[in-house]
Amino acid sequence: MAHHKHHEKLEKIKEAIQSSPELSEEEKSNAIAHIEEWYTEDQADRYFWDMVKKKLLEISAKIEPILAEVGLL
Repeated sequence: MAHHKHHEKLEKIKEAIQSSPELSEEEKSNAIAHIEEWYTEDQADRYFWDMVKKKLLEISAKIEPILAEVGLL
């Protein structure tokens, strides 16, 4: 069940990033590639979402409003 919730969050984040007018296509592509890599590597880790937030914010401060929009901040 928890896996399903994480997968839903993953899809919401990816959709929000893709539809963001604030990010360049390169920033979108990089962010999504990192998310998918991290998710695949450690989908069961309870710290996964904290790490995702931190790493995405390192990629670009423009992602912060997206994280807030999907309820991760």
